[in-house]
Amino acid sequence: MAVLGAGAFRFETVPDWPRLPAGMGLKEVAAVAVDREDRVFLFTRGDHPIMVFDRDGSFLSSWGEGIFSAPHGASSAADGSLWLVDEGDHTVRRCSVEGKVEREIGTPNAPAAFHSGAPFNRPTHAVVDPGTGELYVSDGYGNARVHRFDQDGRRLASWGGSGTDPGEFNLPHNLALDRDGRLYVADRENHRVQIFDRSGRVLDQWVNMHRACALWIEADGPRDHVYVSELGPTYPFNKEAPGLGPRISVYTTAGDCVARIGNGPAGEGDGDFITPHGLAMDSRGDLYVGETSWSTTGRYLDPPRELRSLQKLRRC
Repeated sequence: MAVLGAGAFRFETVPDWPRLPAGMGLKEVAAVAVDREDRVFLFTRGDHPIMVFDRDGSFLSSWGEGIFSAPHGASSAADGSLWLVDEGDHTVRRCSVEGKVEREIGTPNAPAAFHSGAPFNRPTHAVVDPGTGELYVSDGYGNARVHRFDQDGRRLASWGGSGTDPGEFNLPHNLALDRDGRLYVADRENHRVQIFDRSGRVLDQWVNMHRACALWIEADGPRDHVYVSELGPTYPFNKEAPGLGPRISVYTTAGDCVARIGNGPAGEGDGDFITPHGLAMDSRGDLYVGETSWSTTGRYLDPPRELRSLQKLRRC
């Protein structure tokens, strides 16, 4: 067991979480969602795309087989539904917690033209605004846009474009909304988080991070804190360099970094990260970190092997 972070943002690792049934594996966890009952939904790239656990790590169910092509983003809405983004077939699906597909936005295996600005070309994440019921989707690997949809799935607006200026994106990878309806976008390959109002107007950007990948906003009394997972470096000349991650950083909504949870380099040790790709937090403030460790590392080993791809961090 390792203790990470500092001050009010100290976490300890939870060994052997979750407990998998015999013969089942994760392969890798692209995203994590936690619902109102603290059930934990792992969006995996293994044989069972959705695996459901209670907060103690006991297996509850699995579903999604034959539906998803390349799982990428997951979020739990206030009404209890799950929004699951399939980067491989260019769709966003609303599902019940039992696995029924209730809505599908986008046409499976019919992507929009590369960087056309139209939805979708390899989308990455989706979140519902609890204040309006509207849906925001980051359209990232083959596009550079954020799209806003109404409750019936009609597109209301899109913004962005490929570039490095404020309001432009180089892989919009993950989204989060604070209590005031401000939208945070992990602009991964621009090494920043950009913040927008509901209409897409740029409000701020934070740049003291390395490959911002996933976001989670914790309401902490009168304040919000923003958790940002950072993939860290991958080039041979800097992947062992200190101070770049992989890690999770905690910010105030004013952009002040108040804690780093882990700080690299990548590893399999207790409390180390390889590729922290998805984040979620339960009602007690415990963090769940999904990692795409097979895609980035495990498949290149000799022989290839499945690495740890999910960590639970318990608040100290």
